Amino acid sequence: MTVTNAVETTMIWGTVSGASMVGMVISLLLSVGLPIFLCIFIYKKTKAWVPAFFIGCGIFVGFAMILEQICHAIVLTVTGSVIRDNIWLYAIYGGLAAALFEECGRWIAMKFCLKKHLTRENALMYGAGHGGIEAFLILGMSSMSNLLTAAMINGGLMEKTMTALEPAQQEVTYHQLSVLWTTPAYQFYLAPVERISAIALQIALSILVYSAVKTGRKLHLAAAFGLHFAVDFLTVICAAAIPTWALELGLLLVVAVICVV
Repeated sequence: MTVTNAVETTMIWGTVSGASMVGMVISLLLSVGLPIFLCIFIYKKTKAWVPAFFIGCGIFVGFAMILEQICHAIVLTVTGSVIRDNIWLYAIYGGLAAALFEECGRWIAMKFCLKKHLTRENALMYGAGHGGIEAFLILGMSSMSNLLTAAMINGGLMEKTMTALEPAQQEVTYHQLSVLWTTPAYQFYLAPVERISAIALQIALSILVYSAVKTGRKLHLAAAFGLHFAVDFLTVICAAAIPTWALELGLLLVVAVICVV
């Protein structure tokens, strides 16, 4: 038996369920619709400065998607498997990096970009933008990709496309794609819940940093950093120990408490 045949015999293509695809659609619609809704809602209710929304978008992209990723590339390359293979070190590093870059970016936005428009209402608008673009880039883009891939799998196009790859590449790609039909459908509905929690947290942290800049209380900035780190750290640790549904519901409860307090 050739290597090619050995690989082909392991490729039993499944079908992505309709329920899973509906979950992907909901995730895509929420990642696009919720940020827009929040922008319009906050403006109508408070007459907040709309550019604050786009400043939030820009700060997230610049600090979380560019600077933080550069940091990850350097640190994780230098440390090799030391951090990657230790869940505690990985959770600590990931939480610290996310808190450092995002909260510094948030502070810079409040201190300089919103200097002439520094109000609670504009902090809310900023938070909606910060969390909204995060939802679109993380959930929206992945949901769009998953939907297109699922459609190709169900239509048989993906299997045909795979024949152009080398046997080793076929096997790797197959195992990556198999997640779409082996993952329980309900998990695709948990992603929107996670993004709702994340957006709410980003708005709450924006209010904290706004308060720190407005009043000069450094404790509020430290609280924003600490809460951001704690949520990210616990998410990584708990993800390895409890079911996804329990993690997302627990995260939603924690964020709700943070917002109320």
